[in-house]
Amino acid sequence: MRKGSGGTLGGKKENKAAFVFLAPWFAGLLLITAGPIAASFALGFTDYNLIQPPEFTGLDNFTRMLSDTRLHHALGVTLVYVVVSVPLQLACALGLALLLDRGLRGLAFYRSAFYLPSLLGSSVAIAVLWKQIFGAEGLVNQVLAVVGIEGRGWISDPDTALSTLIVLNVWTFGAPMVIFLAGLRQIPAMYYEAAATDGAGKWTQFRRITIPLLSPIVFFNLVLQIIHAFQSFTQAFVVSGGSGGPSDSTLFYTLYLYQRGFGNFDMGYASALAWLLLLIIAGFTAVNFWAARFWVVYDD
Repeated sequence: MRKGSGGTLGGKKENKAAFVFLAPWFAGLLLITAGPIAASFALGFTDYNLIQPPEFTGLDNFTRMLSDTRLHHALGVTLVYVVVSVPLQLACALGLALLLDRGLRGLAFYRSAFYLPSLLGSSVAIAVLWKQIFGAEGLVNQVLAVVGIEGRGWISDPDTALSTLIVLNVWTFGAPMVIFLAGLRQIPAMYYEAAATDGAGKWTQFRRITIPLLSPIVFFNLVLQIIHAFQSFTQAFVVSGGSGGPSDSTLFYTLYLYQRGFGNFDMGYASALAWLLLLIIAGFTAVNFWAARFWVVYDD
């Protein structure tokens, strides 16, 4: 009995110690994450200008979205950005992962070098650099001038401004590339050896072996990068000077949300926009999980 009670007492002490160490995390969850989420949900039903107390308006903020043409334009710009940049980014990531999987000399260096843009791509410094590179007198136009091609102000042209941001997102392929490379290393070599014995070429092996066995990794990267693309903000803010220009061609959804909340001090509407973005991302994620049953292969 003493031994059992002593064990119980010791277990209680361990539980108390665990709660003490977890207390900062729980405090952060409540004060930094859960609290603001609940507050934004409540503010979505109010008229709040950051100065006067919130005034309850019911569903007015959500009905305003139906006639907000600038919001509709921001949604279109963001969807084009996501639909174009994410597949290109994953294709580049997979291609380089296949190249690195061949066992290049200095693999650790190349892996780190290609991963670096993923760490820096969302920074203000890279956005400023990108603005300079694609400016009227930037590096891109200087290179084109060498071969006799007259460039343009890629950032200042509504027809090409969004494309420069798409290229920037594609350039940050490092994180999915590393994940693809880890997945490729887990595919048993005996599958390729058996296929080669049966006369299958490299392309057939890629379609019949690599892609099916790598499909869970493709699905994982696809979901993460879609979420990340929808949340893109810094690049458009810096390149356009916070305006979403030229002619709203780089007006991402998050940038429009920022303008409404901190530019127009319409925080109630901005909170409603934030929840709409959450629903959009959740919808895309749900569709991906539903479609995964038709193309993702889990090899037990």
